Amino acid sequence: MPTPSESAPVIDLAEARRDRRHEIHEARLEQVRSAFEKAFPLPAAPAKKRRSKKKAKKR
Repeated sequence: MPTPSESAPVIDLAEARRDRRHEIHEARLEQVRSAFEKAFPLPAAPAKKRRSKKKAKKR
């Protein structure tokens, strides 16, 4: 049993609510992203072709 000098930590309910809402929104955003990736998959990035450096023409 806690002694009278020890008090329970104060909980900021507004901050707890903001954190909870943030987690809910992040979860929803992740669902939307995964659904979008399934519907419109990004093509694999083609390998870039390197151009050979040509010497400049002398005039």
